[in-house]
Amino acid sequence: MEQYGEREGLFAGELPDKKFLESAYAKIHPRNENSKGWTKLLILAGISTTLGLSLPVGYNIGVINSPAEIIKRFCNESIYTRYDAVLGESQLKFLWSAIVSIFLVGGSIGSLTGSWLADNVGRKGAIYASTLLSIAAGILYLITKSSNSVETLVAGRLLIGLAAGLITCSVPMYLTELAPLELRGSMGVFCPLGITFGVLVAQVMSLNEILGTEEYWPYLLSAYTVLVILFAIISPFLPESPKYLLFVKNQPKEAFQTLSRIRSQPQTELEDEIQELQIATRNMADDCAEKWSIIKVLTDRTLLLPLLLVCAMQAGQQFSGINAVFYYSVSIFKEAGLSEQNSQLATIGAGAVNLLMGCVCIPIMPHCKRRTLMQISCFLAAFCLLILALAITYISASTWMPYLCIIAVLSYVLCYGIGLGPIPYFIGAELFEVGPRPSAMALGSMANWGGNFLIGISFPILQDAIGAGSFLIFALITLALFIFIRFYLPETKGRDPSEITLICKHGLHSRVLDSPVNSTTTVETLPVSEVDIKCSV
Repeated sequence: MEQYGEREGLFAGELPDKKFLESAYAKIHPRNENSKGWTKLLILAGISTTLGLSLPVGYNIGVINSPAEIIKRFCNESIYTRYDAVLGESQLKFLWSAIVSIFLVGGSIGSLTGSWLADNVGRKGAIYASTLLSIAAGILYLITKSSNSVETLVAGRLLIGLAAGLITCSVPMYLTELAPLELRGSMGVFCPLGITFGVLVAQVMSLNEILGTEEYWPYLLSAYTVLVILFAIISPFLPESPKYLLFVKNQPKEAFQTLSRIRSQPQTELEDEIQELQIATRNMADDCAEKWSIIKVLTDRTLLLPLLLVCAMQAGQQFSGINAVFYYSVSIFKEAGLSEQNSQLATIGAGAVNLLMGCVCIPIMPHCKRRTLMQISCFLAAFCLLILALAITYISASTWMPYLCIIAVLSYVLCYGIGLGPIPYFIGAELFEVGPRPSAMALGSMANWGGNFLIGISFPILQDAIGAGSFLIFALITLALFIFIRFYLPETKGRDPSEITLICKHGLHSRVLDSPVNSTTTVETLPVSEVDIKCSV
């Protein structure tokens, strides 16, 4: 009786929000320390998806630039021999724009498709679909020259775009759902790391000394297929997401067996983590009576702020001007007195800096706050873009100005790599619970591909119209993202998504900086078994 009296006194007036009780339960009952840490299966999943899935995405982003003139000549000759038509300069430019942009269109479509596949055939099912599309695209690339067909090249770009959209939607979600809470950020970094690595590999492979020649360009475009095939061989040994098996497929036995396999621990030593998942299933009948479609996510007012954050960060990554900086970097290095070849090598060096930052993020992400990293990254990147714009504008004013340009480029890449590069890819997995997560991450991925497409279309126009002023626009957009994050992004490190849902449920009126989950209300006296705690992971 005394126990019930304490409960009445503690909760007099109004019961705390159930989401509050969830977070309180997680704090009172921390997970078994033995479940923490890297396991062989977790490492295998991270490395294999990075090299076999994410790297090909980055490879196809970067590979098309260097051999552009060679492929344009092939297109002109192919159309002349097959259709007896000669393309004018404007027509050839339009065709080339279509070849480049069809990849980005495919990425947007693939992202939207990814949410449906992830829920209906599983996270691994979506990954298998991307693997098949990637291999098919590689085969089309390989036969493009021998078939003398521009259509084959366009079809290959579309298929690899669809695969890339599926990958950027499903892989971060898959990896973060495999990881224990303390490694969620590190696992989330693997996908953007692979993309960065792929761009760098493409730059190296495109050199004239390797495959960037008239004879070998079909092999250059299709070289990534080797890694995809190797991943296809390894993939049967990878586990399905335990959270997908439990919450979507309602297969608790298989889910807990898979979790035990991933953690390399018997289920008896994972009691705390399994108990959290079991408690979470109580709410699934209510929350998931209707499946979380993209339309439902878009119209749910309680998800407005998390959705805005995911889309703003994904699109903001592109509107920060990273691709424009790399596009302009060769000319910047040439202005500094480097030869054409050395300028290309210096650009590869900038890509290596970006890759290095991605590698550094894996060990530090478990110890760093996402909100802090994003604010630092956005603010410093905006400052570097401002310096770059001014230095390019007055590049002839002084002999040291070209070197300031080089410093600005390298500093920008460094600042981009600590936050803007990796975090947007996996932040959706930390902001959304498992039900709306696939649709939300699909919309975020589409925002990323859409931003990439708009930058690809608008940057040449801006460059012709205002020159270095285009980097001022990127700086202002990045600064605006900094302000948005400053006021609206809750800290997600070490927090369950159910806590974030509670913080953000009031949309733009949410008090992110004065989070109710930081309340010091005492709940230790409550027997958890006697309270209807419902949560979701």
